Amino acid sequence: MINERIEHQLRLLPASPGVYLMKDAAGGIIYVGKSKNLQQRVRSYFHASRNRSKKVERLAHNVKDLEIRLTDTEFEALMLECRLIRELKPMYNKKMKSPHGYAYIAIRDNEGIWDLEVVDNPEAPGIRQVYGPYTASRHTVEDAVRSIREVLRIACNRNRSAFTGVPCLNHSLGLCLGACLGGDAVQSNNQVLARFDALLEGRDPGLREELELRMREASGQYDFEAAAKLRDALNAIDLFAKQEEIAGFAEQNRNVIVLERLGEREAKFFLLRRNRILYSRKVDLSESANATLFMEMIGEALNSFDMAGLPLASKPSRDEIDEARIIYRYLQSSDCRHVSIPQAWIKSADVARIARALEEMI
Repeated sequence: MINERIEHQLRLLPASPGVYLMKDAAGGIIYVGKSKNLQQRVRSYFHASRNRSKKVERLAHNVKDLEIRLTDTEFEALMLECRLIRELKPMYNKKMKSPHGYAYIAIRDNEGIWDLEVVDNPEAPGIRQVYGPYTASRHTVEDAVRSIREVLRIACNRNRSAFTGVPCLNHSLGLCLGACLGGDAVQSNNQVLARFDALLEGRDPGLREELELRMREASGQYDFEAAAKLRDALNAIDLFAKQEEIAGFAEQNRNVIVLERLGEREAKFFLLRRNRILYSRKVDLSESANATLFMEMIGEALNSFDMAGLPLASKPSRDEIDEARIIYRYLQSSDCRHVSIPQAWIKSADVARIARALEEMI
């Protein structure tokens, strides 16, 4: 049953973007969420429905108070939710509660034989290359790696202590190239993983193209089981490749100026780098305000991008990956327009070039 305080708060909810913090009887924050429309989203927790999960029912039963934090855009709500979940670790936001919630995948050298593995520590011994962290569940990542290893026939499961001349079980099943037997098969195994690395790094799509061809051929021969396995492996590769795109975007440490329109004359102005909002404010886009606006935007860009310093080019950590992903997807969406400003322009205070970039964006 909803208490009077919650009923009153639900009536006052605005139909605008923001973050909601749900509290228990002791005032502890048990859940943090975000929405483009707070009124619609928050009310849905307290309306009985056959589609409502047991988790949501338990959550709604325990909520005794609400705290609302309004934002101008859905993007800001996403970023604020992400930060609050990491800082507060509410009991119902389980996914981000564990510091080991996100896994990495790695190419590891096991006594000369390379293998693809799921790892928690990206700096573990024997790792040649690491990818991630991946925001999908560990179970999803493990299934994806298993699918890729089997389709690429690198799923060797021998005892690495010695070559005995006896093939592993997976070799007899057609899932291992024969690295367990030593010789040229070890080199073939390692070359496949070198091609996998080139694929994820965006240097060579050839391996993916070959798998697509194999899938079409299997389907054409009515071998739908083989085609399904190849399809699953391709989906797994796409999952990992997309995350590498996000990591690569964060590593570039780009200075990004963003404008998102809120109305005919009003917009939100952001300065972004890596996984952070360095500066934001509402701006007036009317013709009479343009000249002043340009100089203010240029001044803020020069100040914020210079004061923030340029971080080291490195893969985003577990703490950074969620925000980096939000920013990456935001810039790919149709919600905003954006432009990248080279650090050289900031260092030399090249007002003319920054102004031209802003003109093209607006």
